[in-house]
Amino acid sequence: MTLTKSDIIDSIHHRLGLPKGKSIQVTETLLETMKRTLASGEDVLVSGFGRFCVKNKEERKGRNPQTGKDMMLGSRRVVTFRCSGVLRDKMNG
Repeated sequence: MTLTKSDIIDSIHHRLGLPKGKSIQVTETLLETMKRTLASGEDVLVSGFGRFCVKNKEERKGRNPQTGKDMMLGSRRVVTFRCSGVLRDKMNG
């Protein structure tokens, strides 16, 4: 099962007893802060959970899967995730 944003909002609503509207606001604010930080090129570290890292990908050769033609893929930034030791230990029992 996938954890959705709606599931997170419901969990905050039930566990903390916040009104549904406030739970939505808290969740949206957290995610927007993370997005803004990552977009500026900074990493996001959530202690006990993991680190979201911004990596720069260089320009590289690729291939169009429909036509088979070679092409150059432009440089871009991607987000990667590295889980913390605490999370890894919890997942592995």
